[in-house]
Amino acid sequence: MYDTIRPYVFTGLFTALIAYFGIQALTGDRGLLLENAREATLKARTAELDTLTTERKSLETRVDLLRDNHLSRDLLEERAHVILGYVDPRDIVIRMPEPSSRKS
Repeated sequence: MYDTIRPYVFTGLFTALIAYFGIQALTGDRGLLLENAREATLKARTAELDTLTTERKSLETRVDLLRDNHLSRDLLEERAHVILGYVDPRDIVIRMPEPSSRKS
């Protein structure tokens, strides 16, 4: 009986192996059916990267203005007012609510 099945064992094994790789090519983590989801994730992360890059450039500009060699008197005065809570009697103070922290 084994002699009659023996030629088909390798064929069955290779067929199962080809079927497995075929299914993985379609439905796996990097499969063809998930390509749209990957593209949507890429677009969302690219937009987030652009936002963070813009925010970083803004922060770098502010930090550069506070360096010793480029000290911006207006920015230094603004930070002193915020940190120390002091204002000039001639200043008009408009209190704004603190911006909520970003969610991670």
